[in-house]
Amino acid sequence: MKIKKPVAPLLPQLTETDFISLDDELVIEGLVLKDQDLSYQDVRNLVFRECRFDKITMNRNHLERFDCINVIFDHCDLSNTEWIGASFHQVHFRQCKLTGTNFAESYLRDCFFEDCLADYVSFSATNQKVVQFHQTSLKDTEFVEVTWSNLLLDNCSLTGSNWFHTKLAGLDLTKSTFEKIAFSQELLRGLKVTQEQAITIAAGLGLVIKE
Repeated sequence: MKIKKPVAPLLPQLTETDFISLDDELVIEGLVLKDQDLSYQDVRNLVFRECRFDKITMNRNHLERFDCINVIFDHCDLSNTEWIGASFHQVHFRQCKLTGTNFAESYLRDCFFEDCLADYVSFSATNQKVVQFHQTSLKDTEFVEVTWSNLLLDNCSLTGSNWFHTKLAGLDLTKSTFEKIAFSQELLRGLKVTQEQAITIAAGLGLVIKE
């Protein structure tokens, strides 16, 4: 079965602005914003729509019921932001820092993570449809109880990632690397791995492999 790739964000002619502030119920639409720090904020029902953010810092924010549609984050620092239960449609994260960011219980559709640092991220209980991770570090991440279709992992580091209670049939890890990784043994059927990766997985399950 051919894997679909994410649809790119659809952006109309954008207006460049020097400053925005975040607030409850705010819709930010059709803007380009560069080099602004929007960290340490607690906001509800915020919407980003048809925007491009370049070198934006959003550290340790709590964004409840966040909605993000047709957006590019380019060279942004989004570390330790809480996006629990958010919705992402046609969103591109390009060379972003996402260390410790929490996407738990979110919906991701047509999302592309390109050359990102995303260690310690939680994707637990997310619903992912047509999502691609390319050359992204995903060390010690949580992919627990993920529902997915067309999930593509390309040249990613997955060492220490946790995939408990996630169905793995059809998932292809052959283009990525890991030194240790955690799966639910009963859900391993259909996972695509290299011979070397299979040995690593078997050792993690407690099997003794004799040469």
